[in-house]
Amino acid sequence: MVSLNMGKKKAKDAKQAANLGFEAKLWLAADKLRSNMDASEYKHTVLGLIFLKYISDAFEELHQKLIAGEGEYEGADPEDSDEYRAENVFWVPPEARWQHIQDNAKQPTIGKLIDEAMDAIERDNPKLKGMLTKNYARPALDKQRLGELIDLVGTIGLGDAENRSKDILGRVYEYFLSQFASAEGKKGGQFYTPSCVVRVLVEMLAPYQGRVYDPCCGSGGMFVQSEKFVEHHGGRIGDIAIYGQESNPTTRRLAMMNLAIRGIDGDIGKEHADTFRRDLHPDLKADFVIANPPFNDSDWYRNDEDVRWKFGTPPKGNANFAWVQHFIHHLAPGAEAGKRTGGKNTEVTSVNPGGFAGFVLANGSMSSNQSGEGDIRKAIVEADLVDCMVALPGQLFYSTQIPVCLWFLSRNKNDGRRRDRRGETLFIDARKLGKLIDRVHRELTDEEVQRLADTYHAWRGDLEFCNPKSEMESYEDIPGFCKSATKDEIAEHQYVLTPGRYVGAEAVEEDDEPFDDKMKRLVGELNEQFAESAKLEAAIRSNLEGLGYGG
Repeated sequence: MVSLNMGKKKAKDAKQAANLGFEAKLWLAADKLRSNMDASEYKHTVLGLIFLKYISDAFEELHQKLIAGEGEYEGADPEDSDEYRAENVFWVPPEARWQHIQDNAKQPTIGKLIDEAMDAIERDNPKLKGMLTKNYARPALDKQRLGELIDLVGTIGLGDAENRSKDILGRVYEYFLSQFASAEGKKGGQFYTPSCVVRVLVEMLAPYQGRVYDPCCGSGGMFVQSEKFVEHHGGRIGDIAIYGQESNPTTRRLAMMNLAIRGIDGDIGKEHADTFRRDLHPDLKADFVIANPPFNDSDWYRNDEDVRWKFGTPPKGNANFAWVQHFIHHLAPGAEAGKRTGGKNTEVTSVNPGGFAGFVLANGSMSSNQSGEGDIRKAIVEADLVDCMVALPGQLFYSTQIPVCLWFLSRNKNDGRRRDRRGETLFIDARKLGKLIDRVHRELTDEEVQRLADTYHAWRGDLEFCNPKSEMESYEDIPGFCKSATKDEIAEHQYVLTPGRYVGAEAVEEDDEPFDDKMKRLVGELNEQFAESAKLEAAIRSNLEGLGYGG
């Protein structure tokens, strides 16, 4: 029996290994080298090397073309940095090239050599100034393990044209960020929002063009997914302008690297800064705000005279509604369809849709009445800003096991481009969605992400963003899942925004079986179960007696 179980376990392990992508295999190998190093510290060690390998790969590919000197590269100088900048490739000086790093990986001075390489790259590429990790020479970092990590990273192609087209680096980078977040637990979740949650926000908001703002941008995942959305819908990188800020300096560096590896230009400020103490974009009016602020943050700075507190002063003990009002403050105002401007008979010819916001908050934000939060929420509802509320399942986040919700706000529900939604709010209860990927973490499937987005777009009246395969032609309430409620209905519920209060229970299929027949059938099934249980109990007793137990 024991050998049979062991055989099954080995077969299961082999099957799991076969199903692992190369990102997961790379992580398993790299994590073995971590030894006793803290995950938060090791994160920068690994991601810094991956970034160095990426820019060196891209450099080397062009370097070889310049050396060959054929066609458009005839007569070019392969050591002229301007040749690389002209093609949007980072210039890598000789002492920082990957082959040089690889050749010296086993040397005891390898840490110092990498630090010098990072310094040289920042010196020659102003865009990367202050971005790269430069503490590989520290005594606590095992240089033998560092050499092994270099050999490991050296086995994957990242920056050449073929691998860039597959976004190999993006896949590795995102996978590693998620794994580090898991390893760091609550602390790690502050810089990483699970990709399925980011995708729900982005797919529902549809930031196809305009200014995208995240005032607590973490490692920049919202920006990356927004750019992917634009490209997926036929646009180009650059159709959206990116703005943001981050208070943690090391996390901000991750965001800068995350954007740089994808060629995305973004303004996330000249330095790290606390959004409430010092807003780095005070005059910005964004078309889209996408964010995942810290949940229920009690350690935050409040100025009671702040212009952002239009709907009420948020409590000192919880920043949730400080974030909500900050988002609203930065949303572009809209012009309602049909408004007259200028002369007496002048109609608005180009309607301004105004800004949209989508963000994550703790579930308590939907119903809390503590310290005036209920009054702030009521004022926001009465201003007709709440477009949609989504209740998510638990276990999606690395930072918390409690369920969270998504808020979607709109500054203009009658913009002429979508259905007139004034006085209406969509509620979606998604708590039953998602699948467990391990014992404690759940994620939404691609189909579930699309279902949420399609439901919202059908309700808003912008069906062009629905998945053609869904064949969704119009919105309709689905008991237990979604409900379009009026402002009066929300008022009847004392301005509580929990979707479960509005969507009702799932529809139950009609049961045509007569009551008496059903009772006879159920009693018969129970008797059969009792009989089977009695047989099983007798068999167990007989086996125990045969082994000398019982009497």
